[in-house]
Amino acid sequence: MPRTIWSGAISFGLVTVPIHVVSAREDHSIHFHQVHLEDMGRVRNRKICELEDREVSSAEIGKGYQWGKDTIIPVLDEELREMPLPTAKAIEIEAFVPLDSIDPIQIGDGYYLEPDGQVAAKPYTLLRQALERSSKVAVAKYAWSGRERLGLLRVRDNVIVLHAMRWSDEIRDPTELKPEDVELTEEEIAEAEHLIDRLTRDDLEGDDFTDRYTEAVEQLIDAKREGLEPPTAEEPETPGQVVDLMAALKESVAKAKASRGEDATVHDMPKKTATKKPAKKQPAKAKKTATKKTAKKAPARKRHSA
Repeated sequence: MPRTIWSGAISFGLVTVPIHVVSAREDHSIHFHQVHLEDMGRVRNRKICELEDREVSSAEIGKGYQWGKDTIIPVLDEELREMPLPTAKAIEIEAFVPLDSIDPIQIGDGYYLEPDGQVAAKPYTLLRQALERSSKVAVAKYAWSGRERLGLLRVRDNVIVLHAMRWSDEIRDPTELKPEDVELTEEEIAEAEHLIDRLTRDDLEGDDFTDRYTEAVEQLIDAKREGLEPPTAEEPETPGQVVDLMAALKESVAKAKASRGEDATVHDMPKKTATKKPAKKQPAKAKKTATKKTAKKAPARKRHSA
């Protein structure tokens, strides 16, 4: 069972949903200790009080705010929890919006929200089903770790998920990073779209989306533990400067086809040919007709081509 990170409630109008917050992610990375290379002794970080010049325990450590050069104002965790702020003890839902209206760059770590006991089951289910039927997500405020935060609530596998979000003013303006305008041909854009189609998938399952770095580290550790030479990687090809963008796109499409077992033959883009305009129909000659009353020829009727 994952460890509870925070306990409180979701405030949904006048509805309150008691919840526990647990991490939605697991860390499968391999972690290393810092060691002294000469004798493999552990190197540890110790917390030293600079006035008493001694190591202090975690129980002796608190928060302090630097005011001026020589003044530090102590701030207790209890004081932060008791601040007159609604979000200090609850996740306050402020609005409901379509998910695609939120820039993904604002969305951060995810946490599962677990209902706190049977009393929370009904309001929890009510909020979950309302979110599902509305096809919207909730935007909320909450206060953790000494600051008020913005969050996003959505549903995943019948569980409400809280995503930490960045405030709008925390997102840097990327305008200055944009390259100068360049001209692209329609053929280049079409070939790029062709490559996107070839690389399109319905999910992110499979060997292409596994952590190969962690597997390689495990193999390295196993080899060194058994006294074997660690595996080495082949020297990667140095990518050259792309001169012919169209050729690079075609080659990429061919490789994408080959990786899926398709025909990897590169076909040239069809060349545009001038279309011939249909020849105009000549009006048919009118037949000569004679009348009994006069010897004059009747005027021919002109046919109009459709």
